[in-house]
Amino acid sequence: MHNQSDTASSPPAGHFVRVVAVTGGKGGVGKTNVSINLSIALAQLDQRVLLLDADLGLANIDVLLGLKPERNLESVYAGECDLDDVIIDGPNGIRIIPASSGTQSMAQLGHQQHAGLIHAFSEMSNDIDVLVVDTAAGISDSVINFIRASQEVLVVVCDEPTSITDAYALIKLLNRDFGVSAFRILVNQTRSAKEGQALYKRLMATTDRFLDVMLRYEGEIPFDESVRKAVRKQRAVLDLYPKSDAAKAFQKLAGQLLKWPVTTAPSGHLEFFVEQLVDGVKS
Repeated sequence: MHNQSDTASSPPAGHFVRVVAVTGGKGGVGKTNVSINLSIALAQLDQRVLLLDADLGLANIDVLLGLKPERNLESVYAGECDLDDVIIDGPNGIRIIPASSGTQSMAQLGHQQHAGLIHAFSEMSNDIDVLVVDTAAGISDSVINFIRASQEVLVVVCDEPTSITDAYALIKLLNRDFGVSAFRILVNQTRSAKEGQALYKRLMATTDRFLDVMLRYEGEIPFDESVRKAVRKQRAVLDLYPKSDAAKAFQKLAGQLLKWPVTTAPSGHLEFFVEQLVDGVKS
């Protein structure tokens, strides 16, 4: 299957929240940078954004932004505090949930704790327009659970043979084992728009041949020295170099995201995301 046609739609009344998983199948593709800058670009478009660090083994959003959270999701699981207590403020008004250090705690939660976590997220949903989920690298159970629970999957790839191979492996696993059929592709660190299109076509040629999935090209983020400089200074490129080519590309991506159709099904509710997440861990 080829490109899916999107129709612009504004968020419905009530507390429907866009939940977008940013993933890549491997490390080193700049996925966390994409998650952070996309979140900031959305905030600049007057969206209330919550960024969830879902890398449960190697949390790094706080490191990239020079933040020092005192608590994380682990503290919520342990009953030490509420979800509100672990959220920290990031650039441009985005809010961040720092990652916990392991997946076992979530797997061991009792029914009452599961219900409490779901309730905590649903209580927050009236204050959120977009939840961006920064997944870990690879295709662990944790990564799959977060992606399955999300409404949209943004797969970040770059011009490395292993990036395309690993992205394909992720898409194949999600499609064949879990019925996920729609993926959005973002090419990072490109030298030209032509390079981004070529990479997308290579990936699509393989998926078209072997899988029944729908890929949509969401564009490219150009290679930009400003990104590296911002990382060194533990700042987001959109925050530090707002006029850079990379910053403009993130702003364009955020504008596109707001035109993606919004689901009004149960999956449009934030508590559904957490229910799915909990069910995935238990199964």
